[in-house]
Amino acid sequence: MIHYHGTPITPRSKLLEMQGRHFCVSFADPRDLETCLQIGQSLMMDNGAFTAYTKGKPMDKPGFYAWCEEYLAHPNWAVIPDVIGGSVEEQREYMKNTYGRVCLGSSGDFWQIGTRKWEQRMDQVFEMLTKTRRYLPWIHGMRMLGQSDGRWPLSSADSSNIARNHAISNLEPEVMAQRIDAKNPPLKFKSSLQLDWIGEIK
Repeated sequence: MIHYHGTPITPRSKLLEMQGRHFCVSFADPRDLETCLQIGQSLMMDNGAFTAYTKGKPMDKPGFYAWCEEYLAHPNWAVIPDVIGGSVEEQREYMKNTYGRVCLGSSGDFWQIGTRKWEQRMDQVFEMLTKTRRYLPWIHGMRMLGQSDGRWPLSSADSSNIARNHAISNLEPEVMAQRIDAKNPPLKFKSSLQLDWIGEIK
């Protein structure tokens, strides 16, 4: 699994110590972009929709597309905008082209990652995927680095854990990154929960 570490990470000297890692830079706060391009293996560009949603502000979609277009070259990639908490029909409006990744986020009733309800929802998603496809698509877990050693075979995940907590954890960011990056999920999905309900993904 590819582990994307969210930014900004301050002070800059701590970010520089993480050279060789994979980074996530958000359109909502891109101050570390150039540094991450110089020292990182790859860059994931987040659209910042979640930040805009939590602040009750509209997302600047044209601004995001203009911002990330310059940096969209292999192995960098960007997360297309979506409607947080929206319907399937609303999400499909953003998917009129073919994309190489599926990004799973957590909102609404499944906001809290790691709860039983959230785990059941993840099981439901992967049950559906494994029953309808021989091979899983590239699945990225938004805010899911904490699930690096969970039972869901994520291809990649991101988290702002280091950026938010290194100053109070008494651990250097690079040490935290080493511990996070050393964990990986299984290659195959096997549910260990008795699902309370199985139905159409809505």
